[in-house]
Amino acid sequence: MDRAEHDSIPEHALDWHRSGAGAAIATVIETWGSAPRQAGSQLAISGSGEMMGSVSGGCVEGAVVTEALAALQDGQSRVLTFGVSDDTAFAVGLACGGTIRVLVEPVGQGLRVEVLERLVAARAARKAVALAVNLTDWTRHILYAGDDPAVDARFRSDRSGLDEDGRFIAIHNPPLRLVIVGAVHIAQALVTVARSCGYDCTLIDPRSAFGSAARFPGETIVEDWPDEALASLAPDARTAIVTLTHDAKLDDPAISYALRAPVFYLGCLGSTRTHAKRVERLQAAGFSPDDIARIHAPVGLDIGAKTPAEIAVSVMAQITQALRKG
Repeated sequence: MDRAEHDSIPEHALDWHRSGAGAAIATVIETWGSAPRQAGSQLAISGSGEMMGSVSGGCVEGAVVTEALAALQDGQSRVLTFGVSDDTAFAVGLACGGTIRVLVEPVGQGLRVEVLERLVAARAARKAVALAVNLTDWTRHILYAGDDPAVDARFRSDRSGLDEDGRFIAIHNPPLRLVIVGAVHIAQALVTVARSCGYDCTLIDPRSAFGSAARFPGETIVEDWPDEALASLAPDARTAIVTLTHDAKLDDPAISYALRAPVFYLGCLGSTRTHAKRVERLQAAGFSPDDIARIHAPVGLDIGAKTPAEIAVSVMAQITQALRKG
């Protein structure tokens, strides 16, 4: 399936431009204080004023759209500053106490179409790619892993931002992935929540009655045995894995594979007693205490969740915690 809409800003801008509607991209390049969005957050604006994405959670979008439409008229990129110290801050709604700087680039004039096309193509191929913009002379370069040590560090931290040389580096890492082993009721809710958070989802279940297109319309479903399926997916440091079958024959091969992979999260459904038995099996298989400590079990944050949807929320919250605070 495609990226979540909020994570498809370059694609939307390119589509609008190709359709003749015109497009501009606004990007948060710097923040201070209680800014509502982090550097790298983007908003696409069409020539008719349509919007996709956000640079402030709604606080200054109206002012940014006005400037974007002006940029489409004069062909000039510009940097805008909004903060509570400005005379216009409360007029445009930024009353959170922070300050943001926003880069606005008209597509086809400031941001060349061929540059945007290369960015979109790299994103479609799941390549880590960065767009570097020199805010002095407005030159732009597409960069990949290995091209620039400073940019490589940003790929690893997944953080866009200003460099000391005056460039703004917009990082576009491949989407985060969630691999779910077990196409059960919780999985139906979990893929919905995960996709809204920007994850690409894959379901693994060799039981065709569970992993059917009718139960998971539009989702990627793999019917191979879990460890074989994971080997073909090659999970990396931007991958989370959740096992939900509650069946050791299916969960254990997936867990064993995941513990040998660089995934940032591994969560397993089951009670405390179930997990204790799982630990015994993993120890017998040669896994160390440090290996086993990587498992989040029982899966999900302890919020008293009861229904499949509530459990899905608790799992996604724990995944987010591992990603952002791990």
